[in-house]
Amino acid sequence: MITTNSASSSRGAFTTLKERVIFEKEIKKSKFIAIAGHIPDEGSAQSFLLEVRDPRATHNCWAYKVGEQYRTNDDGEPSGTAGKPIHSAIASSGLDRIMVVVIRHFGGIKLGTGGLVRAYGGVAAECLRNAPTCIIKSKVPMGLEVPFELLGALYHQLQSFQAEDIKQDYDTGKDGVTIVTFKVDFDHAQGLEEAIKANCSRDIVFYKH
Repeated sequence: MITTNSASSSRGAFTTLKERVIFEKEIKKSKFIAIAGHIPDEGSAQSFLLEVRDPRATHNCWAYKVGEQYRTNDDGEPSGTAGKPIHSAIASSGLDRIMVVVIRHFGGIKLGTGGLVRAYGGVAAECLRNAPTCIIKSKVPMGLEVPFELLGALYHQLQSFQAEDIKQDYDTGKDGVTIVTFKVDFDHAQGLEEAIKANCSRDIVFYKH
């Protein structure tokens, strides 16, 4: 079973995982392996799953959270006994833009509905409890030096990506060059940088604060 939810993305700053973490636990002869990591956006969830899932395992259950958007998958376990408890562990951790995959190798003893919820939720929570974290600003301050003749093309890209707090500084010490600073959503920063290089100049150097 797959469940989804979506709403507007959060703003400000968020705490996420600094690196991929793994936690293993045996429960009634079943081996549970939780693997958690940062995903920058929803599109990265599938590649993360493909990287960490074990095709030999009985189940590869998962959940992720990106802002207010989340998705869960029970992967053959009874509905609501795996993906939802994993998502609950993510929500309780206060972390954002992360995915947790819990791999189960069945050991021959059935855990029952309540036992599965406790196992999947508990293993996910333990995996996240002492994991190294970092804070990422949702609005990324950026800047670049640009020749006057490219300002029109640059501003077109800034508007397309809804950049904010756009400022210019002509005191660069270089003729015909200005410094433009702005802020852009974390989700859009990479795309904006690529668009500016493609439509303005590949020689533009970006500064991220």
